[in-house]
Amino acid sequence: MSTAPRIAAAKCDWGHDEAGCTVLHIDMDAFYASLEVARHPEYRGKPVVIGVGNRSVVSAASYEARQYGINSAMASSRAQKLCSNGIFLPVDMRYYRAMSHRIFKEVFSRITDRIEQVSVDECYMDVSGALLQWGSPSAIGAWIREQVALRYNITCSVGIAANKLVAKMASTNAKPNGMLMIPVARHAQFVQMMPLRGIPGIGPSLERRLNAWGVNSVADLARMSLESLEQATGSALSAHGLYQAARGLDDRPVVPYTQEKSIGAERTFEADTQDMRQVCSMLRWCCDDVATSLRKRGFLARKVMVKLRFPDLSYATKGRTLDCPTDAASVLYPQCVDLLLVMMGMAPESVHAVSLARPVRLAGMSASGLVLAEETAIQPSLDDLLEEKEAERHEAVQAKSAQMQTHAKRLRGAEAALDAVRQKYGNNIASFGV
Repeated sequence: MSTAPRIAAAKCDWGHDEAGCTVLHIDMDAFYASLEVARHPEYRGKPVVIGVGNRSVVSAASYEARQYGINSAMASSRAQKLCSNGIFLPVDMRYYRAMSHRIFKEVFSRITDRIEQVSVDECYMDVSGALLQWGSPSAIGAWIREQVALRYNITCSVGIAANKLVAKMASTNAKPNGMLMIPVARHAQFVQMMPLRGIPGIGPSLERRLNAWGVNSVADLARMSLESLEQATGSALSAHGLYQAARGLDDRPVVPYTQEKSIGAERTFEADTQDMRQVCSMLRWCCDDVATSLRKRGFLARKVMVKLRFPDLSYATKGRTLDCPTDAASVLYPQCVDLLLVMMGMAPESVHAVSLARPVRLAGMSASGLVLAEETAIQPSLDDLLEEKEAERHEAVQAKSAQMQTHAKRLRGAEAALDAVRQKYGNNIASFGV
């Protein structure tokens, strides 16, 4: 559910010169809610909200529901107060992913294999190699919109431009159920009519920093020098990206295959809690769930991150890089507990504390920096390798490393055995006591 700002004036005819405009950004309209309406036609025209329960948040809302001020990440309890006559439904990710897979396979893949899927309901498409057959990017966009509507009874919006940035901004401003093509010569003009948040990647924090420099729109941003942007952002990399974006420039290619970036799990507590044991128990469950997914998909993780959401719906995250990539909950969980203590400003010896420093509404963790297990060699840490200069130290390190690896293999073997038990008897039949 996109919350990016849209400008009514942007949804106009920008011209018909499609030369060089070979990048399409396709975004489903209110995807989860639209799919629910598609399988429940009686909901059509009514405010539909995905996310139920006093402790949950809104995952998606139909356009009828958005008229009540409902948006994603809003507490479902608040959404119910705003729209007491709304239809509130639970998230059904299995159904949404299955439909996404069908749409990509049955429609998008008929155009080209140059597709970069960035989420379950969004992708970029490089159609430069498909123009000989299809004629023009606009013809491709029109066909896609037609097929999605006819086959699945939902709609999508399409942005057409010469690069990913402008194509995405075009699809956002074409919503709902529209198509917008921005000729190359008008990229800068189109981008510079937007508010700062219209540029993907500019969030509230960066917006405030730029506002402090008198920058309140993309047009203001375009008037800043690269040097001033570096001072304003504190980052040469961010400054360069903003300098390019303010001029409608983007040299990122459409990447047909993007390896999964992270695997995570999180849950909301029935009631806000400061109970250390309860939060740790939740993190243990999350680690077990993520580790199982890693093994199932053949990945090892190099990084781990803990996420906490607080009663006011604000959240905090903290992560670190592991010494060795892993797919074992027995390795992930101790790291998560350590990160939890750091986030709470508590000393390591507080691991046995009864109460956390502040109440927690939701706890979760994710594993990232994924690498294929079959292609990754598990080696001693860099510190261990540096200590191998002396023969005696080398021998000691090797013995210690071998012992640790043997222990890790046994734990991983136990977890792998649990995978087989769960597959046969159900996911809740057993859990790993980390």
